[in-house]
Amino acid sequence: MEINDLTPAELRIWRAFPRGESVDFRTHENDDPATGADWGPERTVRASVLKALLISAPQEEGEVAALRVTGARVTESLNLAYGVVDHAVRLIHCHFDESPDLHGSRLRQLSLRGSVLPSLVCGSSRIDGPLRLSGCRVRGAVRLGGTQIAGALFLDGAELIAPDAAEPVLKLNRAAIGDDLWAPGLRVHGETRLTGATVAGAVNLEGTEFTNPGGTALNAESLDANADVRARRLRARGRVEFRGARIAGRLDLSRSHLSDPGGTALRASSCVMGELWLYRSEPLEGILNLRRSRIDVLSFAPEVLPDEVLMNNLTYVTLNAHEPAERRLPMVERDGDGYVPHAYEQLTAAYRRVGDDRAARRVQLAKQRRHRTTLPWYGRAWGHMQDVTVGYGFRPLRAAVWLLSLLAVGSVVYAQHHPRPIKVSEAPDFNPVFYTLDLLLPVISFGQESAFAPAGWCQALSYALIVTGWVLATTVVTGVTRTVSRS
Repeated sequence: MEINDLTPAELRIWRAFPRGESVDFRTHENDDPATGADWGPERTVRASVLKALLISAPQEEGEVAALRVTGARVTESLNLAYGVVDHAVRLIHCHFDESPDLHGSRLRQLSLRGSVLPSLVCGSSRIDGPLRLSGCRVRGAVRLGGTQIAGALFLDGAELIAPDAAEPVLKLNRAAIGDDLWAPGLRVHGETRLTGATVAGAVNLEGTEFTNPGGTALNAESLDANADVRARRLRARGRVEFRGARIAGRLDLSRSHLSDPGGTALRASSCVMGELWLYRSEPLEGILNLRRSRIDVLSFAPEVLPDEVLMNNLTYVTLNAHEPAERRLPMVERDGDGYVPHAYEQLTAAYRRVGDDRAARRVQLAKQRRHRTTLPWYGRAWGHMQDVTVGYGFRPLRAAVWLLSLLAVGSVVYAQHHPRPIKVSEAPDFNPVFYTLDLLLPVISFGQESAFAPAGWCQALSYALIVTGWVLATTVVTGVTRTVSRS
């Protein structure tokens, strides 16, 4: 391109480029790039001029060339597809009439901070430094799928709006980010896709808004983050998907609001992560799916949980904050998969790790009661008997109360109505207490039952005491065996 073909605005950029100097076309600092379509020729540059500078412009010896432009209107499409650019590119607070195409390119560093664009194509690119899209306003898709970014990716304060797009609005699938993904205050209207992305540092999504009602708002399947995913105060309308994610630190969704009525508000199944935080979040509107995940620490209040929770094969070590078993049990009793023994065992183990044996026994009792509902009628009847008598072995004092009560009843009755001796000459002295014990205890014999024979209704009482004694003994043995096997 000949220098004689340049407009005055383009000539300023052409002369500043070899020395890496900045060119600022703004009339004041608060110029809004959204009004850039009305900017005149004094601040309008052609994308073909910028491309010529980046690809083939001469450089000055001893200077570091760079494209640094602020507040310009860029006409035409900046097409650097599959190109190699060895200079830093900073097009800040600019207005792009057409979408830049950087697909497959290799860039040293790129900043479009505060700019307004129809869309951005930068998939499969390689950027040797950071990529800055802070404060950008984009009315179409931002395609960064497969991009390799050696530095950080900045999307803080950006606004991406394309709710009717057939594809995700923000595509970061299979992207590799060598530092942090920094996006506090990001607003996306449409799907955000992070499937298979790798982030060497932290993911900051604090105060972000993802809006895609009836669809997937945030799709982070198989995300691999080597530090925390901080998503406090996140607002999501639509499914939030973390299936198969690997998060070395914590997934922090404290003070968030996740809403997908009739669908899945949060799916974090088959995940491996250090911690999952839902402190002071609003109650989830939709299903919570944590199936098959391995999480060291689960941190949430019971009120956060929705009406349906899927926890089959979820493994965790600690459950914070410590709550009574009565407040934690709805977590496993709301499981949409029905009766899931593993969920009860995990909750029991969590209580035992902190030394709360009473809560652990309460969870085990609730497990047996839930299991009873899956049995046929005769199994349910036997279960009710075990529950009433000894609480499935987790209420051993009940057996003592029953035995003492029956012993008192039998002793009083037989003290007033002595059974007749079977052999008068051989019968020992009658003792109503030990006679009742002989009837109640199926193993121990004091020689009273075999020596005396009650009659009438007293005989019926003896049969009742014998049957009750066998039932109590069987349930006690069953409960003790279950408790020992759990230990």
